[in-house]
Amino acid sequence: MTGLKKMKVIFLDRDGVINRYPGDFEYVKSWEEFQFLPKIKPALKKLNAQGFKIFVVSNQAGISKNVYSQEALDLITKNMLKELKDDAIEISEVYYCIHRQEDNCSCRKPNTGLIEQALNELKKEGYKVKLEDSYFIGDTIRDIETGKKAGLKTILVFSGKEKSENKNNWQVFPDFTAQDLYEAVEKIIIQP
Repeated sequence: MTGLKKMKVIFLDRDGVINRYPGDFEYVKSWEEFQFLPKIKPALKKLNAQGFKIFVVSNQAGISKNVYSQEALDLITKNMLKELKDDAIEISEVYYCIHRQEDNCSCRKPNTGLIEQALNELKKEGYKVKLEDSYFIGDTIRDIETGKKAGLKTILVFSGKEKSENKNNWQVFPDFTAQDLYEAVEKIIIQP
């Protein structure tokens, strides 16, 4: 298709990347439990300034496990987006998979259904995403696997679940690693 505007995209996992990781087998169940990680807002501002469209892509199986409600998740998302918008930060869209692993859906990471949904929406809006200039940033090897399957560059941050000392157990390897989202953004900005 000709006439499509080229677009660079960043896909971010939520827990452990944007907000504090709640712990293995734990969930952020309410807005009161949601805490932005340090330097998140400056990192996101830099991405906006670089012309990236930002999407949040997160597994939230706590809903189907009845740990928290869809309404609670919607409120967390609404408040997160409002606080970021109040700081002049634009998030294009937030996509959640609320299914359990055993549901075998196409949207639960490491499947790429949510990324494909975002790319399809962008295409409808007249954008052509440059996958080679786009990234998936996450705090788990599952996130890295998702990004690689989708044809994106990947950055593993150590501000959440995964730790660098587990490197020998990784099934796939990220293109880059960073301590947190801010450092990841710094690495993206210097890429040619």
